[in-house]
Amino acid sequence: MSDIEIRDDRTAGRLEAVAAGEVVGHIEYFELDAPERALVPVHTIVEPAHEGQGIAGSLARELYGIARREGVTVAPLCPYVVKWAERHPDEAPAADPELLRAAKEWLVAHPELF
Repeated sequence: MSDIEIRDDRTAGRLEAVAAGEVVGHIEYFELDAPERALVPVHTIVEPAHEGQGIAGSLARELYGIARREGVTVAPLCPYVVKWAERHPDEAPAADPELLRAAKEWLVAHPELF
């Protein structure tokens, strides 16, 4: 994992894990504005050749780190990030159910984006 760089492409809504100039994993997310600002991860994908190296966990950890630094919440819809958050409650505070409901509604209203 030491040669993996994680970068946030906010415009594309992708948190990317990069090795040797190649994207080897990513989290697709969107920013929700109401009822409060939140980062909403939808999918986590790691290329098959790079599975089992902790990349997905590093991406989830960094997403929560970004949210913490920006003073916003993570409202996870991605099943992997939901499970990761359950295993790391000290790093991943639970999102309010109303916020999760709003994130799901936004996703249903914008299916073409994911």
